[in-house]
Amino acid sequence: MQLKVLCDAAGIVCPREEWGREIRGISSNSARVDAGYLFVCIRGLRADGHDYIEEAIERGAVCVLTDRYANVSAPTEDVLILQCGDPRAALAHVWHAWYGFPARELKLIGVTGTNGKTSVTHMIRAILEGNLHRCGLIGTVGCYSCGRAVDGSDGNPLANMTTPDPEALYRVLADMVADHVEYVVMEVSSHALALKKLEPLHFRVGVFTNLTPEHLDFHKTMEAYAAAKAELFERCDVCVFNADSPYASQMETHAKGRSLRCTARDADADYCAESVELLAGAGIRYRLRSLRTRINLSCPIPGAFTVSNSMQAAIVALELGCPPAVIKSVLGALSPIKGRMERVKLGVGADFTVIIDYAHTPDALEKLLRTARELVAKNGRLLLLFGCGGDRDKTKRAVMGRIASNLADGVILTSDNSRSEDPEQILREILSGMEQEPLCVLCDREAAIRYAIGQARCGDVLLLAGKGHEQYEITREGKRPFHEEEIAKDAFAARVKDRTEPTI
Repeated sequence: MQLKVLCDAAGIVCPREEWGREIRGISSNSARVDAGYLFVCIRGLRADGHDYIEEAIERGAVCVLTDRYANVSAPTEDVLILQCGDPRAALAHVWHAWYGFPARELKLIGVTGTNGKTSVTHMIRAILEGNLHRCGLIGTVGCYSCGRAVDGSDGNPLANMTTPDPEALYRVLADMVADHVEYVVMEVSSHALALKKLEPLHFRVGVFTNLTPEHLDFHKTMEAYAAAKAELFERCDVCVFNADSPYASQMETHAKGRSLRCTARDADADYCAESVELLAGAGIRYRLRSLRTRINLSCPIPGAFTVSNSMQAAIVALELGCPPAVIKSVLGALSPIKGRMERVKLGVGADFTVIIDYAHTPDALEKLLRTARELVAKNGRLLLLFGCGGDRDKTKRAVMGRIASNLADGVILTSDNSRSEDPEQILREILSGMEQEPLCVLCDREAAIRYAIGQARCGDVLLLAGKGHEQYEITREGKRPFHEEEIAKDAFAARVKDRTEPTI
């Protein structure tokens, strides 16, 4: 591709005599540079790309993009040095250009917030597909184009990103264009916004779910976290805000398009959920009301959070012209979302319930526990198995320990992607907030699950929280396969075979 195309897309000043220079690839990782590449220098969280310019040139880079603070000169006439104000933003633009500007052919819907993004995006996609639209999905559980899984990774086996990096993101969007996708429903993370991954994108609709403490290892303060989220609404035609969040007003001040507020409480808003019924294992039911709409909705997924999630999905669909009858039908028959209040089918003879959920923040854990309490049989117990991730916000560990000990009848503490940290130390930090002793502390998550399955009694509900859809575990040794659902099923089969009686 000619350098001029890339520079024009990113607003980079390029000498006229270099417009025709051929670029054969793009990378911000010097180790992945090859002959004819453009190397983009990023000042990262752990390394500075400017320190690797020499290596990139040795590997064949013919053009290097730096920021305006770098004092870099070309070693030979074959290498061109360009500068811009923000190489991160430029990187997103050049990848978008490299893949043929795919976003221009797509209608984008972005969902941001601490919790609920995955559920809301899946609900929106289901409704749109129910109205015969071709849809793509980008988010925590993966990327899908018309139901087909597409690779949203960037080659880093330890990466676990809600919103892919630019190289993968714009490749995925190009795949969706090739599949004749009309709508792309995307989870938008605060990291993606803060790190300028979405600079070329404009959204038909943006949704704000909620904001609670999370990712403070990266953002440092809630103010900075909120400010990053709010940037989404500067690039949306229609903005849907959850007015039940205290951060809704701050988000709304950034809205450039039409602003809509919704509430699951008895309050004034553009859309309101009224006559709400929480039906325990049968899900939820309510009436969605606006000045021009009255729809009786239901959803088989239990929990008060399902009211907010389904309401926002329904609002997006209504604003995009979907008939109320389609919305009602799709939400009423919605399948469980992978790793979100997902019941494990243990097999014949199971007299207790195992639920897998992605809850890994204090707010999500509390909501999960309160929802699951409604599913516990009269003489049963609510058991919780969880841990906290390593190399992530440490301030939430004691808070989650306190929530767990206050709301669960029994807690099994274990690891959850300890990454480079000492798992024992993570458990000590969780324990510091607990107000009652856990039933068990086991670093080995598989052993902890097998212990919990072995001790569950008739009528109990056992929550396996934190990993959700993930089928891997990350430790100091690296990333290994870890399928929580299969481990739970195998543990129950072993229990039946051994006829082990619970001892607690």
